[in-house]
This record gives sequence, C-alpha cells and structure tokens, in this order.
Amino acid sequence: MRKILIIIGVLLIIISFYFMVLALMNVFPLFIAAPVLFLSVVFTIVVYNERNRFRGFRS
Repeated sequence: MRKILIIIGVLLIIISFYFMVLALMNVFPLFIAAPVLFLSVVFTIVVYNERNRFRGFRS
C-alpha cells in the first residue's frame, strides 16, 4: 500500500509541475498551480516518512 501511495505522489508531482509550467507561461492560473504543487510534494514526503510505531501493549 505504501509503494502505491508513493507512486501516486510522484505522479501528482509530475502533473502539478506541468500545470506550474503552464502557469508560468500565463496559460493556467498561478494561484491554483503553486499550492497544488506544494501539497503534492508535502503528500509525497509525508507518505515516504511514515513509519510503523510500536506504542506498547495495551492492557
């Protein structure tokens, strides 16, 4: 499941980077493209850094 989420995150970064390039050419709004690129990078980093934590046995 984690590998699938990382692949989805990388695809989101590529797509949002494409929209960012379009925004820099004034074809797409910049105020939409920049936050989408930022959120896709944050999503990918969060998924990559997620780890299983042992919180002890519950009694």
